[in-house]
Amino acid sequence: MKLLVINGPNINMVGIREPGIYGSESYQALLDLCQKTCDEHQVLVEFYQSNHEGALVDRIQEAYGKIDGIVINPAAYTHTSIAILDALKAVGIPTVEVHISKVESREAFRQISYPGLACFKTITGEGIQGYKHAIEILIEKLKEKES
Repeated sequence: MKLLVINGPNINMVGIREPGIYGSESYQALLDLCQKTCDEHQVLVEFYQSNHEGALVDRIQEAYGKIDGIVINPAAYTHTSIAILDALKAVGIPTVEVHISKVESREAFRQISYPGLACFKTITGEGIQGYKHAIEILIEKLKEKES
């Protein structure tokens, strides 16, 4: 089983950017947590981060036929990107959306998630631990699909 963890714009700045909202743990800590979680479940994982919408779309398309499941934090593109939604729908790979902050309690413009429409689950407000939760839910779904 192989997973892909995709992070959108500014997620690489976690721990630096608005720690009151996103926490003080670094982006490397986020990656380490994901790697540890996958190792515990004996699952392979790849990571991808970009601040560019088209690059995110390209990486989703490249996953087709090679990746079993995706965890995605589209970040600011959550609220604007029909292109990411369409890419997720096109590849049909089981996907969990994750957000570090509790987006549903934030500004009005953050209340819609276009990519989330292609995801079977969304995790919000758990800090970087939400990634661990998202990976575990995705692994469970993929194991159900295998049996």
